[in-house]
Amino acid sequence: MKRREFLIRSPITPSIPMSSKAPMVSSARFLLAVGAAAISVALIGFGCGDGGTETGDVTGPATAASAAVSALKAGHDDTYNRRGNTLISDQYNNRVIEVSPSGRIVWQFGAGPADLNSGNSPVGVNDAQRVGELTLVAGTGNPGGFGDCNPGPCPDNRVMLVNQEKKVLWQYGQFAVSGSGPNELDTPVQATWLPNGHVLITDQANARVIEVTRERQIAWQYGVTGGCVPPDSLADNCLNNPNSAELLENGHILIADENNSRVIEVNRAHHIVATYSAGGTANVVAFASRLQNGHTLITDAGNARAVEVDATDNIVWQCSTNGDANSNPSPQPSRAIRLANGNTIISDQYNNRVFVVDHQMPCNIVSSFGLPLNAGNNTGFGTDNANQGLNGPYDAKVNGDFTGLTAPRGQDSGN
Repeated sequence: MKRREFLIRSPITPSIPMSSKAPMVSSARFLLAVGAAAISVALIGFGCGDGGTETGDVTGPATAASAAVSALKAGHDDTYNRRGNTLISDQYNNRVIEVSPSGRIVWQFGAGPADLNSGNSPVGVNDAQRVGELTLVAGTGNPGGFGDCNPGPCPDNRVMLVNQEKKVLWQYGQFAVSGSGPNELDTPVQATWLPNGHVLITDQANARVIEVTRERQIAWQYGVTGGCVPPDSLADNCLNNPNSAELLENGHILIADENNSRVIEVNRAHHIVATYSAGGTANVVAFASRLQNGHTLITDAGNARAVEVDATDNIVWQCSTNGDANSNPSPQPSRAIRLANGNTIISDQYNNRVFVVDHQMPCNIVSSFGLPLNAGNNTGFGTDNANQGLNGPYDAKVNGDFTGLTAPRGQDSGN
């Protein structure tokens, strides 16, 4: 296979008209059965791009938070939403897969790498999160020349909430429509379900993070839409290709400001209260999360590492993803997420693998999904097992483990 040069994604994606429409649901009422903390949600008048309305909330007794997580199915190896399974955003294969510890695919949303125009698959999916029995998915879109997207680009621009049957129950954004108006997105790279039932969306090419209500209203925004002038401004309310946002326990938002190579903690008044860059060494920050010990875990894509810093931005731990002789020299890892047992799961994007490492220095691989390393030439696609191959996996989370991540109401931050 001809070797590809892997470049950092830039805020591209001009509007591209598409005739295909995403699947739509005129109305639905569904129940997220998570034990004692049953979460009921009503959706009314849902449509793709019609600006429809909806009602409902996410409810659940606070005392049942742990019960919600423990209600994840213990199950067998092929059980949907089983505790300990891993949810992988298989970017250029245009799918989200749930895999068992052995790699067996127990659920898949998205038809595969060739499904770029139907609206039935999340094109270039960058993020997925379980919300009870449902899955919140960010359809980011693919730049030209990646996967089957030729000549491209191949936009998606939707954040979707789907059920086990792969029916879209709610969405923000319209398939293949790039914009910043009502119910429009441009390269949404991450979506986080908040405890209040809103959705926090990192809208990358619009240079903003928005909090969206269930009625598709923007309740809060950080970042000037379209970006500041100059685009690399480090001032308050300025972002340069943001790549993730997490709600912290103190109410602040932790943002990976990718092309400014920094992590910023901002308050609701749009002021920066803390900045992290691994002592100024970070280079293209893809993701960041706050750990329970107060440290911040940074996915430093340009330096091919996960790096943990303390409150004063000193490095206390790091793990490189390109140390193997068969590694792509620039794999651009896109997610590093700490697990409840102290290990870290890493989406090693252009090494086409997801792997778990321990907390030693140097780190040791505990488990992995994907084909053996081959300098980036190890992409694959199969419907039985993740070890048949992945293609640019961008995100991976373990079911029921929200250590360091924003947990939906009724779910705590750990196993």
